[in-house]
Amino acid sequence: MTPRPKLVSTGVAAAELGIDRVTLARWWRAGVVEPEFVTAGGHARWDMEKLRQSLRERARREED
Repeated sequence: MTPRPKLVSTGVAAAELGIDRVTLARWWRAGVVEPEFVTAGGHARWDMEKLRQSLRERARREED
């Protein structure tokens, strides 16, 4: 059985990326990134590995 990834809040994810949580929330609303899960209350939960990968892929596409 594959271990489930640890999901973190928008504030924690933003801090790990070195950005403001408002920036990450804005990227989510704009469709730049997608959270792994959204709670019933509308709070995003992020898989940091997937989030970083998504941002790396987006940066590569913008370079081309």
